[in-house]
Amino acid sequence: MKRFLGRRVKQDVVNSYGLVLLPAQSVIGSEELELLQMHRIDLFTIIFDVAAEPAKVSSETQMQQVVQNTKALFHSIQLTKKIPLLEIREEVIPAVQQMTENPNVFQLFEAVRAKDDYTHQHNIGVGVLATLIGKWMNLSAKELTTLSLAATLHDVGKLRIPSEILNKPGKLSREEYEIIKRHSLYGYEMLKDTVGVGPRVAAVALQHHEREDGTGYPNGLKNGDIDMYSKIVAVADVFHAMTSKRPYHEPKPFHEVLGEMQNGKFGEFDPEIVSVFLNNITRHLVGNQVVLSDGRQGEVVYINPHDAGNPLVKVGDEFIDLSKDREIHIQSVIA
Repeated sequence: MKRFLGRRVKQDVVNSYGLVLLPAQSVIGSEELELLQMHRIDLFTIIFDVAAEPAKVSSETQMQQVVQNTKALFHSIQLTKKIPLLEIREEVIPAVQQMTENPNVFQLFEAVRAKDDYTHQHNIGVGVLATLIGKWMNLSAKELTTLSLAATLHDVGKLRIPSEILNKPGKLSREEYEIIKRHSLYGYEMLKDTVGVGPRVAAVALQHHEREDGTGYPNGLKNGDIDMYSKIVAVADVFHAMTSKRPYHEPKPFHEVLGEMQNGKFGEFDPEIVSVFLNNITRHLVGNQVVLSDGRQGEVVYINPHDAGNPLVKVGDEFIDLSKDREIHIQSVIA
């Protein structure tokens, strides 16, 4: 039924009593689809506006739809103890990959940034960001599909972590943190026993908290011992976490996120992957409106190749070189 999402109806859609369910020119979304199915409308009898291409759905709407699908699928995992791989491949992964086609990466970042339901939004957000990094690294279509699946399922082991610990608003105790850390092993065990899941998908669940310098968990792996997909997901995971609202802290300012990612190149993360990610982010900054740390709003007009995170910003008639004025930073990007 997913093929009908985004289609625009040409005429009113009525039920058997003649009541209008959808007026002409309505766009089929997940709620509309559910309404039509509830009234047992044969979707193949609906006349669609073929003169108009399927209406483009915003990244925000796509995110809401795929998060709802993922919540239902993850709930079934809790009940059945089985991974519904076919449904995830057909209903979730195509949507994750489609979202990366948004040419405005900051609109995409805003769409995938978790604002309330962190756990489920994080799964999709990391899936989208990892896929985007993979595209920037010129991975093949087959590699991207595997990466998208691995990234979306990277935290599936958290289904076995008590919700009161997972969603605790305060700081975790040492014992609680050790329980949280078990999700990597739990996820690996769940995925490696699922027919059709390749070893690299299971490896990402196990390794996405490993670090280049050996300070990660669960096995303290270093450099070449960590799978490349796990390294990509590690970068996406941390970036999404820092830019999202989590149970225990608010999103970090843009300049802090860039700074921490840049510092991570020299120890925790694969420097090539971080460089590809940050270079593409800063490349897309030009022309975007930003909010500065002093509250003013301006437009990024030039990227300093030697200090990409501190560009030249035009505020009214004034030009501010953030690479020289270290008292002012980019607080956020207006998508």
